[in-house]
Amino acid sequence: MTGETTVRTAVRFHGRSAQRETVRALLDGLRAHSGHLVVTGEPGLGRTALLQWAARSFRAGSVLHLGPATDRRAPATAEELLGTLRAAAGEAPLLVCVDDAHLWDAPARAALGRAAEIPHTGGRIGLLLSVAGHRAVDPEYARLPVVRLDPLAPSHADALLDDVTDGATAPAVREQLLAEAEGNPALLLALVRRLSPAELRGLRPLPTPLADAGTLAAVAGRALSGPSPDAHDLLLTVSAAVRASDGPDVDTGLVLDALRHLRPESAPAPAGDPLPEFLAGAGDRLRFHSPLLRRTVHATAAPDRRRAAHRALADVLEAGGHRLPALLHRSWSLSGRTPVARLADRLAALAADGTVPASPRLRTKAYARAAELTADGAARAERYTAAAEQALLAGRPDRARPLLAAARGCAAPAAVRGRAELARGMAELRDGPVGDAHQSLLLAASLLAADAPADAATATLAAAVAAWAAGDLPACLATLSPEPVGPPGPVGRPQAPGRCPDPVRDHRVGMRALLEGRLDRAAPSLEQVVERGRIDDRPEALLRSASAALLLGKVDAARRAGARALAAARQLGSDALVPQALEYLAYAELRAGRHSQARVHAEDGLRTALRAGQRNTAAHHRAVLALAASIEEEPQAVARHVEAALATARRHGLAQAATLAEWAAARADLGRGRPHDAADRLGLLVLPGPGRGHFAVWRLAVPCFVEAAVLAGRPEDTHEVLTDFADWAAFGADPQAAAQLARCHALLAPQDRADDLYLRALARHDEAGGDFERARTALLYGKWLRRRRRPREARGRLGTALAGFDRCGAGVWAAQARAELRALGAAPQARGAGTLTRLTPQQLRIARHVAEGATNREVALTLAVSTRTVDYHLRKVFAALGVRSRLELARMVEQAEQDQGAGRSEKTGAQP
Repeated sequence: MTGETTVRTAVRFHGRSAQRETVRALLDGLRAHSGHLVVTGEPGLGRTALLQWAARSFRAGSVLHLGPATDRRAPATAEELLGTLRAAAGEAPLLVCVDDAHLWDAPARAALGRAAEIPHTGGRIGLLLSVAGHRAVDPEYARLPVVRLDPLAPSHADALLDDVTDGATAPAVREQLLAEAEGNPALLLALVRRLSPAELRGLRPLPTPLADAGTLAAVAGRALSGPSPDAHDLLLTVSAAVRASDGPDVDTGLVLDALRHLRPESAPAPAGDPLPEFLAGAGDRLRFHSPLLRRTVHATAAPDRRRAAHRALADVLEAGGHRLPALLHRSWSLSGRTPVARLADRLAALAADGTVPASPRLRTKAYARAAELTADGAARAERYTAAAEQALLAGRPDRARPLLAAARGCAAPAAVRGRAELARGMAELRDGPVGDAHQSLLLAASLLAADAPADAATATLAAAVAAWAAGDLPACLATLSPEPVGPPGPVGRPQAPGRCPDPVRDHRVGMRALLEGRLDRAAPSLEQVVERGRIDDRPEALLRSASAALLLGKVDAARRAGARALAAARQLGSDALVPQALEYLAYAELRAGRHSQARVHAEDGLRTALRAGQRNTAAHHRAVLALAASIEEEPQAVARHVEAALATARRHGLAQAATLAEWAAARADLGRGRPHDAADRLGLLVLPGPGRGHFAVWRLAVPCFVEAAVLAGRPEDTHEVLTDFADWAAFGADPQAAAQLARCHALLAPQDRADDLYLRALARHDEAGGDFERARTALLYGKWLRRRRRPREARGRLGTALAGFDRCGAGVWAAQARAELRALGAAPQARGAGTLTRLTPQQLRIARHVAEGATNREVALTLAVSTRTVDYHLRKVFAALGVRSRLELARMVEQAEQDQGAGRSEKTGAQP
């Protein structure tokens, strides 16, 4: 290292939006009442920074900072402390920031915790405490509301790195820095500060290890001071054991047995004895409260003692028959980093052995360690590449990228370089610009063609997936032409293929025929793919089967295959495939009109995609959530999902996700009775032109466009796209399309023909099933009948529509049906006390607070929950009750209370 980089102060607060919102609620509430909040998180996550931000943001009164040194002079009781704070506050609100409140002595902590719990009178005092997250919360603070700081999301850590280096970091260096920091902002800044400008730009090799003992200890600070030798050995053994574990915790019995080998002269403490404060025990498992402290314990231990701990673990694991983790620990017990060919070969062989029980994460570690111990450049590159492939399978692209960078630095044959490029392309496909992924995968195919034709076919198919995701039809056709290809994914998005030649050929024929409009040739080939999924238990094959079933309109078959793929992926520990399986399930439910079930799968899929570092997959799940919210909830929920989906879609070129999100926004406009806005949005998606939506998706939005255009007085805009939609309906890939086509014709037909067309559409809905689409047709038919002065018939159709919307939770559309019934003089079912029985106890509490005029932030403070939790439950309340404003909710709750007073008791089982 030739010098250090001067790290400039970040110009903005990265991430922490939810945490800042919760703190902001506390600050805003001090205008009316007192409040308190505890901020916790491991060292380096920004507890102090958040308190400083709160102090700068508070404008309603003064700010008082109390630190650990103050506790010696602190009042002995809570009442005395409150009296002191009231005197300091005067008439204005007072914000009291207490950083590192866990360092106060026990009497001072007790006084501070009790002061927060006592109802404050005679002053508005806000207590904002920070406590360490690397240990259990002190009992004095355990009953206070907590906001927890977690590691930064990859996008926020990436932005922080750009902020402090002006974007001057080389891509390979960036990947290693982000992987080593693990979302800890202070550690990321310390790593940047450690490197010279030449190292940051990739002009000189990085130091090894990048996060060394001194850097980790500096970030951890005083947190690790003072453990006894016995406690330190326990901490060291746990930290060493985690290195060869599938997760953050380890078996207690393994640790105790290893301690007996490590300290034969003294028996380890019984399992029931108190643990060091840095450890947590759950059943027969042990883990560190803080990943940073776990790494710091391991890195700062004396080298001889660290190797002895690994040696003890290896002995215990070998005796138990756990060959792969035992060999990993044996390799870490070696002194120095000198290549050891025999050990490296054994590690790589065990990692490649499918009969050895091991997760993709453990195989990643084994391959990477084998590469570190390998002297030959080509073999080292192959092992780093294999480690990256396993990391991708484990859903850890953040780990895969530095491994691929290491492989790139080694001389290797074309086949190895092709595998590395394939892995890199797959990582970009799930979490990067899909145009870049397309080119990487084409390069991989060319490198693999001579020596690994099966892998070359896989790369070619994946390149077609990337072109499909980008909405680039010419590139997709060009990629599909010479090679076998894989099936499309949900709602027309292709799925990465497996290696069996027959499915590849069927996919090529089916997909290319579909894209060229030769629908009669597409169906037989895709049928073969669906059938093969019935006898194959591999998650990849099941996903192919589900996607082909969706293309053919066999929604039930898609749901079965998707559910089996999900179970298989979870059983194998293939975390990278779980978000995809949930995506297929979500789209299948959506196509079947089961929006609530689609939402459940999409919510789970979004969580797993974000955990697996798959922002592109997450964007598709957000688009599904937006489509579900467009019928279930108020417009703010749709806007939030659409904005999040489009943020990723625009950065990464995801044309399909963008089209689905825009369609959701337009459908929300249509549901709220804004056809002009809906027609404007949808026209951009479905009408011919350079801005038309994704080639496999835009037809699905045609029925919404026809309805919006007719209601907006622009029926002439629909004729050309309706012809295309008729071809789509004739194919039979969408079970609702035939009924939707009849509805569109009814909307456009003269009066003497519309009646029969509406009846034909309803008959088709009866054949296809699906409450929502049938209710939409009944609603339009009821409107048409009312305007033709046929009130009795209109009332029946509108009542059917209302029942259908209520059954599928389409509150926005149910409001339209109720309005039409009121215009007829019919009284829809009352929505007073009886409907409140639909709410959960928590939802009922929130509804009553909102009805009294409280803001979401005020409700959060009152109930000691986060503002995000209040937002979530309030959206559920609006959807369940079919209301669109807080005023409407207040009126409904007021009516319910009046009914209770009159003796018509509300039977919810909920307590206010």
